[in-house]
Amino acid sequence: MTPKRLSGAGAFPKAVDTPAPKTPDSAPLYAALDLGTNSCRMLIAKPNGNQFTVVDSFSKSVQLGAGLETSGRLSRASIKRTVQALRICKKKLQTHKVSRMRLVATEACRRAQNASDFHRLVKRETGLVLEIIEPEEEARLAVISCAPLVSKRTDQLLVVDIGGGSTELVWIDISKVPEAARAKSIMRLHRGFSQDHTLDAEENARVVDWISVPLGVATLREIFDDVEDDAARFALMSCHFEENLAGFSPFEIEQTMEGFQIVGTSGTVTTVAASHLGLRRYDRNKVDGLMMSSLQIDAVVREYLALGPKGRLADPRIGRDRQALIMSGAAILQALLRVWPTDRLSVADRGLREGLLYAQMSADGVLQDGII
Repeated sequence: MTPKRLSGAGAFPKAVDTPAPKTPDSAPLYAALDLGTNSCRMLIAKPNGNQFTVVDSFSKSVQLGAGLETSGRLSRASIKRTVQALRICKKKLQTHKVSRMRLVATEACRRAQNASDFHRLVKRETGLVLEIIEPEEEARLAVISCAPLVSKRTDQLLVVDIGGGSTELVWIDISKVPEAARAKSIMRLHRGFSQDHTLDAEENARVVDWISVPLGVATLREIFDDVEDDAARFALMSCHFEENLAGFSPFEIEQTMEGFQIVGTSGTVTTVAASHLGLRRYDRNKVDGLMMSSLQIDAVVREYLALGPKGRLADPRIGRDRQALIMSGAAILQALLRVWPTDRLSVADRGLREGLLYAQMSADGVLQDGII
C-alpha cells in the first residue's frame, strides 16, 4: 500500500485547572471532536490565560474502521456504534451550550466508499456535521499539540502520531534555530508545512519531510488477523510497517542519537509508558512528558510478547479497551525505533483534539499570547 504524500506551533495550551489568570465564567466554550478509525473522542474547554481549562471530555472505542481494510466500506455495526457515541457528544455540547467547535473525521472516513452516506446519516440522527480533514492538517495539529515537549537540546525532531487508520510522521530540522526560540519556531508550523520566506531563516523550523502512512493500530492488525502465532504476527506487522517508510526521505539518513528526539502521541505510546511505570491505574500527570529510551520501550514490548494474548487481556496496565490493539501499535513503535533509535522519546498524552482547540482559540484571539 503506497503511503500518501502531499507537498510540503504559540505553545499548545496545556490543559490546566488553576494557573494563569481566571477567565470569566461567561467565556465562550470550545469543543474539538476527533472521530478516528478506532475511537471517538471529544474535549470541551474554555480559554484560561494563554492556556485552556478542560470542562468536559468524552472517549469511546467505536471501531468505525472495523472491516474497512477488506470491504472498503464502513459496516452497519460500526456506524451504529459511532452514531450512538455521537449522540452522547451532542448532548454534552447542548448541555454546555458550546458556541465554537470543530468536529473532524480522519482516515476511516477518508477511505470509506460510503463515507458520504455515513455523514448524511450522522447529520440526520444527531444534527452534527463532520468535517473530513486532510493528512497534512492532521499532521500539523499533532505537531502543534506536542511542541511544548521539545527539548532545547534537540536539533532534529521526529513527531509521530499513531492513529487507528494511519500514522503521521513529521521530521523537523531546528538545528539553526536559537535554543530559546525552538518551541515557538515549531509552533509557527500551524500555518502549513511549506516554508514562509518572509521570516528570518534562522527563526524557521524546517520541515525536512512528512508522510501519512495508511497503516494504524486497527488497519495493521486487520491485515495480519489471520496469522495465529502471536510472535509471528507481531514480527510481520512491524516489518510491513517499516517497508511503508521507504518513501520518507529521512529513512535513508543515518541519524545519531545526539541532538535527536522523537515525540510520540497515541494511545500506544501512553500505554507503553504506563506499563513502564507500573501504573495499575492510568495517571496523565505521570505519563505526559515522560522521556523514555529505545531500550526501555523494547523491554516493555518484550514483556507484552511474553504475556501473550491472555496475559495482556488480564494486565491492568493495558486495559481491556487497548489490549486488542496494543501489539499492532507496539509493532509500529518498534519499527520506528529500529530505524531511528533514541534515548529521548517524549510521551505525549495530547494530540488532535488539543491542536484543534488551540487553533480555534488562537484564531479568535481569546488566548493571551494570540497567534504566533
